[in-house]
Amino acid sequence: MRLLQAKQKAAKLHFFIQDVLGGSSPTILEVARSSITADSTTSFGQVRVFDDLITSDPDPDSEKLGRAQGMITSSDLDITGYTMNLNLYFTSGKYNGSTLCIVGRNPIDSKNRELPVVGGTGVFRMARGYAITNTYSYDVDTKYGVLEYTVYVTYVGDGED
Repeated sequence: MRLLQAKQKAAKLHFFIQDVLGGSSPTILEVARSSITADSTTSFGQVRVFDDLITSDPDPDSEKLGRAQGMITSSDLDITGYTMNLNLYFTSGKYNGSTLCIVGRNPIDSKNRELPVVGGTGVFRMARGYAITNTYSYDVDTKYGVLEYTVYVTYVGDGED
């Protein structure tokens, strides 16, 4: 079937991202910083890469859905705000092998943040939409965070719903 003739589909996805900043096996690491990062209240100029687990529930031992992989840059001088390149790589279920790409500004201290979905692969070919995310929990001692995501997406993919 040609993509131009394919029927558009829609999905609402809800999941959690396990973000490990501390301990012996962190999933987010700094790879660069600017000359002012250490003195900046917002870590301006810091660049980090991540490879976080996506789960069905806040519990890290719940069903594993995939990986959240990408890069964040601290890019706001006034508030803690990130420029994100987030690739959601699904490794199980009906979206197995498919990806969604989220790129945009994430003002991390805001309760609910809206981020654009700009593309995808596999089932999510030609994806467009948005994600609402919030910090579900964060333990300052262990530096372990759980991020909640609800993604609303339309797509023209090759998978079945």
